[in-house]
Amino acid sequence: MSVKWYVLQVYSGHENKVKSNIEKLIGQHNLQDKITQIKIPTMDVAEMKNGKKKITRKRLMPGYLLIEMDMNDDTQYLVQNLPSVSTFVGSKSKPDPLTLEEVKNLFNEMGDVKTDETQSKPRLLYKVGESLKIIDGPFANFSGVVDEIYPEKGRLRVKVEIFGRSTPVELDFLQVGKP
Repeated sequence: MSVKWYVLQVYSGHENKVKSNIEKLIGQHNLQDKITQIKIPTMDVAEMKNGKKKITRKRLMPGYLLIEMDMNDDTQYLVQNLPSVSTFVGSKSKPDPLTLEEVKNLFNEMGDVKTDETQSKPRLLYKVGESLKIIDGPFANFSGVVDEIYPEKGRLRVKVEIFGRSTPVELDFLQVGKP
């Protein structure tokens, strides 16, 4: 028995429904040793709403599921003929399993693998001297230039021109964007 990760294409927006259908299928046909894990590729994303940081869960690949299974004709047929399932990614006759490197990259992106390296690096990096537009807060719609970056805090100091004078303003990474 060789269990590998495969990508299953499903109707967009039906990911949770298909996952629960596969879980029911596993119970009905005693496939616990054949289908071991099902994951919907999602990640937590920080957004600014009404001046407050909010964490929301976004789909990395809408319309796809990751499924760890022992692929054979029977299991492929059972999973592929569920409602809202299109096909496995790969050739029609034999789906292609993900490589170990692809699996590691996907799980790192999803945040399932926690390492000091992935946690300490912020997603969005700016450079000192770079022009930015403030998109949230009291200085929304102002433009400024990055003066200092505090990656450990997820903040930066931006020099904004107010009434002809350059004023430093400390902002969250989520409050600024590219002009």
